[in-house]
Amino acid sequence: MRRLWIAVRAFFAVVARRDVADRVEELLNRGAPPKPVPTPESTKEKVTKPQPKKAEAKAPVRSEALTLLATLQREARLVDFLKEPLGEYTDAQIGAVARDVHRDCGKVLDRLFAPAPVVDQQEGADVEVPAGFDAGRYRLAGNVVGEPPFRGRLVHHGWEATRCDLPAWTGSASAARIVAPVEVEL
Repeated sequence: MRRLWIAVRAFFAVVARRDVADRVEELLNRGAPPKPVPTPESTKEKVTKPQPKKAEAKAPVRSEALTLLATLQREARLVDFLKEPLGEYTDAQIGAVARDVHRDCGKVLDRLFAPAPVVDQQEGADVEVPAGFDAGRYRLAGNVVGEPPFRGRLVHHGWEATRCDLPAWTGSASAARIVAPVEVEL
C-alpha cells in the first residue's frame, strides 16, 4: 500500500512540475539493467544450441496513473480546474467551482481507494510510536533522540488506502495517453 501511495503522490508531482518529471525519468532510465555484451562463446552456443523462446509479458497499454487521472477528470473535472487560468475570476467564483471539484474528487478517491486514517487519534493528541515501527507508516519530526518507543504530538494521522479498484483500460493503444477525449457537439 505504501508504494501505491508514493506512486499517486509521484504521479501528481510529475504532472505538476517539469523538474520532477525530468528527475523521475532520469531515475527510471538509470535503473534499467545494462544490455549484456555477447561473447564469442555465448554467440557460438546460441547458434549451435538454440534456447526455447519464453513468452514475453506484454507491457500494459495504459499506465494506471493515467487511468486515475482520466477518472478524476471525467468525474470531477480536476484537470480542467487545475489548467484553467484563474486571473480573471473572483475568489467567490473560484471557491464555488473548487467546492464541486473537491467534493467530486473525494467521491472518486473514496470509491477507488477508500482511504482511512492510519491512526484513529485526532491531530494534536499524544501518541506513542512503538519500538520496531515501520518508517513507511510513521514519519518522525523534531528532536528525535534515543530509542523507541517514542512519545509525541500527532501532527497528521496519515492516510492508508484500504483498497485499490482502478478501472481496467479497454481503449485502443492510440488513445492510451488520452486523459479526456475531444468533445464535439453536432
